[in-house]
Amino acid sequence: MSERAFEEARDSGLVVAGEPLLVMLSGGGDSVCLLDVALRLGARVTALHVNYGLREGAESDEALCRALCERLGVPLAAERVALPAQGNLQEQAREARYTLAERRAEGDYAAAHTATDQAETVLYRLAVSPGSRALLGMAPRRGRLVRPLLGATREEVRSYLRARGLEWREDPSNSDRRFSRARVRHDVLEALRELNPAAERNIAETARQLREESEVVEEGAREALEALGGGPGVPVEELRSQPPAVRRLVLRRLAELATGGARALSRREADELLRLGESGGTRTLDLGDGLRAVSEYGTLRFSVAQEEAAPPEPVGLPV
Repeated sequence: MSERAFEEARDSGLVVAGEPLLVMLSGGGDSVCLLDVALRLGARVTALHVNYGLREGAESDEALCRALCERLGVPLAAERVALPAQGNLQEQAREARYTLAERRAEGDYAAAHTATDQAETVLYRLAVSPGSRALLGMAPRRGRLVRPLLGATREEVRSYLRARGLEWREDPSNSDRRFSRARVRHDVLEALRELNPAAERNIAETARQLREESEVVEEGAREALEALGGGPGVPVEELRSQPPAVRRLVLRRLAELATGGARALSRREADELLRLGESGGTRTLDLGDGLRAVSEYGTLRFSVAQEEAAPPEPVGLPV
């Protein structure tokens, strides 16, 4: 069990011998494990530690990272970031961390998310966002961001750390139930482990399989859209003749082509869109965030509202 984290990282193919890899190092157990594993796999490792100064232990976290990297011979960049006093601090910290990693990384940069994190992510998203994408969890690769430990549980990571004699620090915010993820971690996932000790691994493995299968589904949606003319508008009657899942995926794909990014589309919204043109004429439906569906002459398309330019400053005109 102590080598499971190493084996999962090796088998992921995301850590390549001789290639540069920046490890985002917090000082927590997962990132310390990732740093050691990446070195053993022969990557040209550098590390990034971000100190937000938000809690008493922040200086000790940075000191541990400095000592660890000095002992292992890993170049470390330690950045200090001041976050806004308002808003979602965890989200702001994550964005700041990834922005710095994008700027500093020579090649890929790695986050130490585990199978346990994956299970927590799936459960949280499923609770707050309906749709199949909620079940896909985190991708092993997103651009230059890689997650080599996504197949290892948190307990397997701790077993690896103990076997290697590596020191780490625990972030007390991980146990703070004011944060939604902490409640999922300590209440929901613990209850599921009582049903089956392998619950988190089963959830993470399900997410992995669904992500692989979704690639096939998305390709089918692309082909269905091409058969309907490829967009940006599609004939409503022909779309209605498709199975419900195909209709919904085609509409979602059209919406995302219009917005240029990911866009959730519920079953209820898809049904409303298909009913738009039933009474003839031109009908519209606002879907939020500036996205609008337009049905006209038997064709359904999407448009995005453009931000209005600010009015000019008033000017006095002499008469």
